[in-house]
Amino acid sequence: MDLIQTVIWALVALGILVSFHEFGHFLVARLCGVKVLRFSVGFGRRLFSRYDRHGTEFAVSAIPLGGYVKMLDEREGPVADHELNQAFNRKSVWARMAIAAAGPAANFLLAIVLFWVVFMGGTAGPVPIVDTVKPGSIAQSAGLEPGQEIIAVDGEATPTWQALNWRLANRLGDSGAIEFSVRYPDSDLEYHMTADIDRWLSGQEVPDPLGEVGLELWTPPISMTLHQVLEGSAANAAGLRAGDKIVATDGRTFSGWEEWSQYVRARAGEPLQVEIDRQGQRLTLPVTPAEVTLESGERVGQIGVQPVTERWPEDRVRVFHYGVAGALSQGLQETWDKTLFTLNSLKKLIFGQLSTKNLSGPITIAKVAGTSAERGWQSFLSLLALLSISLGVLNLLPIPVLDGGHLLYYGIEAIKGSPVSERVQVIGLQVGMALVLCIMGLALYNDILRL
Repeated sequence: MDLIQTVIWALVALGILVSFHEFGHFLVARLCGVKVLRFSVGFGRRLFSRYDRHGTEFAVSAIPLGGYVKMLDEREGPVADHELNQAFNRKSVWARMAIAAAGPAANFLLAIVLFWVVFMGGTAGPVPIVDTVKPGSIAQSAGLEPGQEIIAVDGEATPTWQALNWRLANRLGDSGAIEFSVRYPDSDLEYHMTADIDRWLSGQEVPDPLGEVGLELWTPPISMTLHQVLEGSAANAAGLRAGDKIVATDGRTFSGWEEWSQYVRARAGEPLQVEIDRQGQRLTLPVTPAEVTLESGERVGQIGVQPVTERWPEDRVRVFHYGVAGALSQGLQETWDKTLFTLNSLKKLIFGQLSTKNLSGPITIAKVAGTSAERGWQSFLSLLALLSISLGVLNLLPIPVLDGGHLLYYGIEAIKGSPVSERVQVIGLQVGMALVLCIMGLALYNDILRL
């Protein structure tokens, strides 16, 4: 996906998330009788604005990394006598708490709706069946074997690859025992196997839970027959065609596509003698892989071909269909599960169980948004739901500047019967702003290192 499309999808994602968050504040403020002066998506100079009949300005601003709702407040400027009853600071502490909590609540509600829509469309995923177990790995220590289906991790069901990845990801940074529940093909008997982990992958920048646990899951075999030869590629220039079958390269035969692909990737700029079978005729064509730099910075050889892939057998794919009520129930459960996962990950970041290199900023979000949009609407909506949950959780942190900080102050006010002193609020604002800026700076620094 090109840069322009990536930026567009990132703006769409941020626009939706910010708009819903701020609309939560806006709606509850209106319901509580507070006059809203401005509803802005973005910060900085206003690019577009209009006013409604209540005198509220709705604006789109230049910096699309957030938004705000500006309410009438005596602490921010003089308020006319006839509007004092509409000032935010004149409302009860419970009304102010409701307004502050409404933004994160809107994010959780959005996640439920998005997951609901995704589940209404039906979901599917490959069954997690062990193909190979890496020697010396956690999986081998637990006793996992090829052919077993992993049906649960720590008692939580893993009906698909995606579910298995989430369950493993939830154990990142942990110590103790991890339990795998498995069964063999054509058997209903369940076996429970355990292995010990110690601060598992706590220092990894981009953890790969499935790979690091030592598992490769079963996939349909990839044919050595070419499905596509890209225009302008080294393979196209050498005369390779769709339908050609790779027999050998440099006089060497290969066990499968993956081994042959690795051989080619390791030989950028080196002439290769590729032997093919073309409709029963053996030909040998000289091909020189072009050097390509990946996003990781690694330089590899590519010749520009894609193989024929076999279809997944029906018994190796699980398909889930839901009615309206069933999809809503799944949406609620998924939102709850992902909220707990986010809270658990935050706890691990705070206590050093996960590396701060896992923090991501706007650049990574933009890239992931573009990639998910390319995969289809369900992938994009699922990402939006996950980001919405993250935004809701982060805004509830008890840090002044964030909604959670305001809720902390209002909670203290409700208990002691009077507001937190201006001096404490100012100090808290300064500390909170510094903390948020440091976190944002670290996330952006991580993004730049990943470029």
